[in-house]
Amino acid sequence: MEKLLNPDTGLMIWTVLTFAVLVFVLGRFAWKPLLESLAAREDRIRADVKAAEEARLAAEKMRNDYQDQLAAVEGKTRELIARAQAEADRLREDMVKTAQGESVKLMEKTRRQMEEEQRRLVRELRTEVADLSVAAAEKLLRQAVDKSVKEKFVRQALSDFDKMSKDIH
Repeated sequence: MEKLLNPDTGLMIWTVLTFAVLVFVLGRFAWKPLLESLAAREDRIRADVKAAEEARLAAEKMRNDYQDQLAAVEGKTRELIARAQAEADRLREDMVKTAQGESVKLMEKTRRQMEEEQRRLVRELRTEVADLSVAAAEKLLRQAVDKSVKEKFVRQALSDFDKMSKDIH
């Protein structure tokens, strides 16, 4: 312990000298490359942070552009759907109008056909009734009636049937 309390000056000089040489050697050969590598690493980290920030801004810009495009597409889609709906409504109305027109035409055609059939049946009925009436009258009057009376009787019967058919209408 005594040596600790009494320092040796030679040992002190050598220790200081060794430390100075070590600092000089480290400063000349180790500190400079070490500090340069730390500075280069710091520069790389700054560049990486800057690149990451730029990438984040670019990604945010792309996201905003994408959202704008998506909104535009949604707007166009809504517009197309609205147009398609309007076109479908117009086509439906056209089809309803066409169907109504065809229905009216069909009803009119059916009515005309029924009227024509009624007239045809009335004509046939008149002819048949006239023939039956003439045949019946001929049987009744066959012996005493001459030809001019027969014709007068037929004309009278046809006239009566015409009046009856007009009353039916």
